[in-house]
Amino acid sequence: MSNIITLTTDFGTRDGYVAAMKGVILGIVPGVDLVDISHEVAPQDIHEAAYLVAGVYRFFPPQTVHLVVVDPGVGTERRGLALRVGAHRFVAPDNGVLAPVLEDSDDVEAIALTNSDYWLDDVSHSFHGRDIFAPVAAHLVRGVPLEALGMRIRDPVRLTLPTPRVTERGAEGTVLWVDRFGNLVTNIPADALAPGEAYRVTVGRLTVTGLFTTYGQVRAGQPLALVGSHGYVEIAVREGSAAELAGVDRGAVVRVQPES
Repeated sequence: MSNIITLTTDFGTRDGYVAAMKGVILGIVPGVDLVDISHEVAPQDIHEAAYLVAGVYRFFPPQTVHLVVVDPGVGTERRGLALRVGAHRFVAPDNGVLAPVLEDSDDVEAIALTNSDYWLDDVSHSFHGRDIFAPVAAHLVRGVPLEALGMRIRDPVRLTLPTPRVTERGAEGTVLWVDRFGNLVTNIPADALAPGEAYRVTVGRLTVTGLFTTYGQVRAGQPLALVGSHGYVEIAVREGSAAELAGVDRGAVVRVQPES
């Protein structure tokens, strides 16, 4: 069993919300390894959190527990969720934040969190991250089986995820997220592009020519397109912000077309 819990939230680090969750976890399983994926997800942005977690979870050891709390429906009738996807485990609100993870494997077990034995005694209406999800994640690391946490379900919420349109003349997709450098990460995979073909990439008011392999191939301030470490086309500006230069944010249309 892994002794790792990752945390992804939209709480930021100015307030004590993340610390409270970590305190709960450490009170249940002292010595656990807590790894912060990010606490800077845009507030209530389920899509951003979904793609962020889906892009990194597979790099952790099997049986790691990934705790994700981006929860605009906290206190409503939305379910809490524990998942096993292959060898990885997840705890989150059932609002679609784990939808991309669910697409990665047919080997999925989903549990609605209905067994309050594994929650804190006093559950607030506005902080399930501390009172439900954090203790559930801690108990999973301690060895509590997934099925003990509640009722098996077959219908975890799935987001309607944007998919790129690929043709012989290129591809059209969208910006999935904007990282802290202002890079525009798209949903256009590398295998949508023909090897050796020269491309023109357009997003917002920005058009760049060619696909590069790294940022250092252009001069400072110059925009470029490349296939990023995640395997998708991204648009960047060396030592600058592509989001600012293009005047766009998440959801913007991106077109990749052969130059000829």
